[in-house]
Amino acid sequence: MSSDTNHLDAVNPESKAVFNPEKMGKSTIFRSEHVLVGLNAFEPGQEHRLHTHEGMDKVYHVLKGRGRFILEDREIEMEAGLMLVAPEGVPHGIRNHGTDRLVVLAILAPAP
Repeated sequence: MSSDTNHLDAVNPESKAVFNPEKMGKSTIFRSEHVLVGLNAFEPGQEHRLHTHEGMDKVYHVLKGRGRFILEDREIEMEAGLMLVAPEGVPHGIRNHGTDRLVVLAILAPAP
């Protein structure tokens, strides 16, 4: 088992956000063979293109900002406090169409 933080300590996920001016930032908060808990950090205009995961489900929880989440053929407006599930095989993506940063907690199970 490995993780970027001690699994016995409380953590403020937003403090682990890593922003990249070139592309969506990614950071890992915790990883085991069962689950991956990470962050996706978007500058205005950045996106995570439509993709799928075979053999794993993904949960998105918006911590900060607003964004447009694509789930199959639907676009869903998301904001801080809202959660969305992308089940195995369902195409999904995220676009920060606003002027503020977007921070999204992502939980994948089982871990990739």
